[in-house]
Amino acid sequence: MLTVSNDEFWEDVTPVNFGSLPRLQDGVTVVGYPIGGDTILLTSGVVSRIEVTSYVHGATELLGVQIDAAINGGNSGGPAFNDRGECVGIAFQSLKHEDAENIGYVVPTPVIDHFITDYVRNNDYTGFPILGIEWQKMENPDLRKALGMKSTKNGVRIRRVEPTAPAFAQLRASDILMSFDGIDIANDGTVPFRHGERIGFSYLVSKKYSGECAKVKILRDGKSKEFDIDLVNHKRLVHQGEATVVLHTGRHRVCGHLRTLSSLRGGHQKKCLLIGGRGVEFGGGFNLLNYGKDYDYDAPVKLLDKLLHSMSQSEDEQLVVVSQVLVADINIGYEDIVNTQVVWFNGIPVRNLKHLATLVEKCTDPFLWFDLDYQQVLVLETQAAKAATPEILATHCIPSAMSHDLKI
Repeated sequence: MLTVSNDEFWEDVTPVNFGSLPRLQDGVTVVGYPIGGDTILLTSGVVSRIEVTSYVHGATELLGVQIDAAINGGNSGGPAFNDRGECVGIAFQSLKHEDAENIGYVVPTPVIDHFITDYVRNNDYTGFPILGIEWQKMENPDLRKALGMKSTKNGVRIRRVEPTAPAFAQLRASDILMSFDGIDIANDGTVPFRHGERIGFSYLVSKKYSGECAKVKILRDGKSKEFDIDLVNHKRLVHQGEATVVLHTGRHRVCGHLRTLSSLRGGHQKKCLLIGGRGVEFGGGFNLLNYGKDYDYDAPVKLLDKLLHSMSQSEDEQLVVVSQVLVADINIGYEDIVNTQVVWFNGIPVRNLKHLATLVEKCTDPFLWFDLDYQQVLVLETQAAKAATPEILATHCIPSAMSHDLKI
């Protein structure tokens, strides 16, 4: 949320009015400053699809409007107007594929209104809530029969429940979710939207606000049950933020934001830890900084899987990875260990980066023994590793062995 302190800025400025969600085939005009020139550019098209779509920026799914007006780099953040001059959305991503042309997406006004209302209600942005489940369609007749669903029943099968979500105490895997806030869910996971239209039921969840309650109806062991479930923000195992990167997910090319695990060089404090001065940097997140447009091909598959599918098992769980091994005599033989998760330290499961920092600082064992993913181990003599700290910091121009929030 931005503003200008000088009130003169607002003189003779006409505010943009937000319009309602457009309908299919409604005309739209996108305004922006894309590549190819320095002046403002207008592109026109029509609304071709309205559905719950993947937001690459936030790695989430919300209501999105697909248009056939060209959206290129530089259009992001620009308004999309209807024929009445009302803003019906904000351009934010496009589909890049050799078999597709002019497929762009705008954030529609219901999502924008939710953001603004959320900010007004909480004096901060709290985000869109989640129910905390993953689900499966129930269109297959054999699957329905095996789970005891009669022809008069509809719904989707719950595959997993987030361990950190309130729903974990009430819902189970293989429950059939039949309705949300009194609205029946079809076997393909859709609910009635507008006249003659249907949309994914997650749209109903996204209309709520964090802290609100929803009534869900499920089928368990052939019996119907109802629960009131609190809705909360998604507790991601892998977070985002801090560094701006350009990435390509195979479908959408956007300018997104992901936390980097770059070092503490130059005083840019990230959530990083130089373990015992041994030149191994750890980060509580994900190093997707260096993969550029080939992100979906070059980024480590196991880490991508954790980004997309892993669930936090506790409130404080955090992915900890070896980002890189710095050059030092004590690190000989470990140079090829890059972007690999740290699973155990001296036989203790690693919960998060702060937990690891505490374990290392208090370690009195003769060796620092790290069990990594792929059954790799990284072992250093405790006293020698700690003694090497000043030299390694000086060699690599690192101001501190750990980011401020990790200091014990």
